[in-house]
Amino acid sequence: MAQEPSSPGGSLGVKSVDEVQAMIQKSLQLPKVKFLRQRMAEAGCAVKDNFFRAVVCQGRKGMAYFAPAHGIFVCSNHVTFQDEVNQLIIHELIHAYDDCRAVNLHWNNCAHQACSEIRAGHLSGDCHFMRELLRGHFKLRGHEPECIRRRVLLSLFSNPNCVGSAAKDSMEDVWDICYNDTQPFDKAP
Repeated sequence: MAQEPSSPGGSLGVKSVDEVQAMIQKSLQLPKVKFLRQRMAEAGCAVKDNFFRAVVCQGRKGMAYFAPAHGIFVCSNHVTFQDEVNQLIIHELIHAYDDCRAVNLHWNNCAHQACSEIRAGHLSGDCHFMRELLRGHFKLRGHEPECIRRRVLLSLFSNPNCVGSAAKDSMEDVWDICYNDTQPFDKAP
């Protein structure tokens, strides 16, 4: 979903770092974001506003990423709309929550990463029916699990420890337990 680079705030809709930082600040006011931050604080991992940063991403395919002990980074050269930033912040906060609550989470472990990606896809709304329609996926039944699987695999393929069938095998091995783990929510939102 990368876009062609342009000048900051340029004609192709690519935003400057400052513009995306302002979008992040708006995202921090969303009820779901506030809820996730509150649950992280209760788990002993309070995050301040500076945990969320807009950056220019070079050589990254994704639109945002969570870096343990460093924060959540949103790629200003890959986002255009406030709704994208909102979804990215929620998705990455779920990874941060997983990192906070897990004692032995190793992001290089294919199964560990798969579990957090499954949870983030399921709990963030990434695979909502309307989002899928906008991506050109028109399946009426079972679209959400199919979308999550597709997006988990895309993420896992960027992990050098998930080569060959390891990505799909790891995802399938942890699917049921991770898909049904809705913490910190009572149920999937």
